[in-house]
Amino acid sequence: MAEEEKEKQGQEEKKGGGKKKLIILLVLLLLLAGGGGAAYKFLVLDKKAQSKEKQAQKIIEEIKATENVGVMFDLGTFVVNLADPDIERYLKVSIVLELKDQKVQQEAQKRLPEIKDAITTLLLTKKSSEIRTPEGIEFLKEEIAKRVNAILPLGGVKNVYFTEFIIQTG
Repeated sequence: MAEEEKEKQGQEEKKGGGKKKLIILLVLLLLLAGGGGAAYKFLVLDKKAQSKEKQAQKIIEEIKATENVGVMFDLGTFVVNLADPDIERYLKVSIVLELKDQKVQQEAQKRLPEIKDAITTLLLTKKSSEIRTPEGIEFLKEEIAKRVNAILPLGGVKNVYFTEFIIQTG
């Protein structure tokens, strides 16, 4: 009987040891899950929050930029022959200048014939292949702004807008 009691006690200890191991494993799993959750929160969710903050900052900057819109000065529509040697092509473009303020607008109004001549002369030198791409159009806008700023004593052209842009084959 003493031997049977010792065997029962050994089996109970084994069962109790198994329960302890199970509890320890569960605690470790909970700690790992908690640590993983915390890591996800700090590493992934914080980056998402930071990117949302950056997007919000960009939107605020765009709003501020639109609040600082200058005076719009409509130059009208230009129709010119392009400099393509192989075929006759025409460009029809309507241009609006964004000027810094009213003083620049008054000066531009005084020098309107000079401005229109400079733009017409520039457009006549362009080939359709140069101005068909978005990059070409942006470059043309920059050239127009530089030429008009050279004519105006104070400068003052902030931006150039094309409200109509058509290239036609003749």
